[in-house]
Amino acid sequence: MKKRRMNNYLKVGLALTLLLAALILLGFFWTPYDPTAMSVGPKLDAPSLRHLLGTDKFGRDILSRVMKGAGTTFAIAAATVAIGAVCGTAVGALTGYFGGVVDEALMRFNDAMTAFPSILLALVVISVLGPGKKYNVVLALGLVFIPSFARVTRTAFAALRDVNYVKSARLMGAGSGRILLVHILPNTMQVLLPAVTIGFNNAVLAEASMSYLGIGVTPPDASLGYMLSEAQGMFTAAPWYALGTGLVIVLLVFGVGLIGEGLQRRDREVA
Repeated sequence: MKKRRMNNYLKVGLALTLLLAALILLGFFWTPYDPTAMSVGPKLDAPSLRHLLGTDKFGRDILSRVMKGAGTTFAIAAATVAIGAVCGTAVGALTGYFGGVVDEALMRFNDAMTAFPSILLALVVISVLGPGKKYNVVLALGLVFIPSFARVTRTAFAALRDVNYVKSARLMGAGSGRILLVHILPNTMQVLLPAVTIGFNNAVLAEASMSYLGIGVTPPDASLGYMLSEAQGMFTAAPWYALGTGLVIVLLVFGVGLIGEGLQRRDREVA
């Protein structure tokens, strides 16, 4: 059996993601300035040693707001993927392993949810729950992500339910719960982990898009999407505002995407 090694995609992706994660973690405890404090510097001041990413139209330090906003986006994306992965994996495991009526009932509901564009469905949920609150954004996006994880997991569990080691466990008296959690689930990680990285990137972009439109996280909380919306009208006068904010989103998505690509390439090499 070939030993799994870290390829260049995985190394670069982990290094970039861990660097951004460290910056985000630091932002939860310390920022150069108060992210919501106005007039900490001249309005629309260009990047300098005092303000590394410059200031916005209210004189707020952009670096401080980017650190805090990136933390908000990261936390929402992580919580969204957690909800989608846990609930979707549970649905996919049940339908893939048992099949029959359970499969038909749950997957028809899953198909009904996927019939709607994901962002549109999230907008409907947000409009019902109320915009501007982090928990509502997490819940809305989490519900939207369940069908994609369910479909991926269903395929993996259906392919493994009749392999020899599962049949042996069943003959030895192992219950369905033990078979699902101990014998099948660990062997679906090579499918689930790349799905998690893709889901995380989609969640980052979805949260940024909703905040950009003003229905996600709104002031006084810092949000990368809302900051991009503010920077849109000042791109000529203060291009550093949009570039600094957008660069964080791009690097975060790029780093996590490289991790997903690296995982898939590593599994193909082992196979």
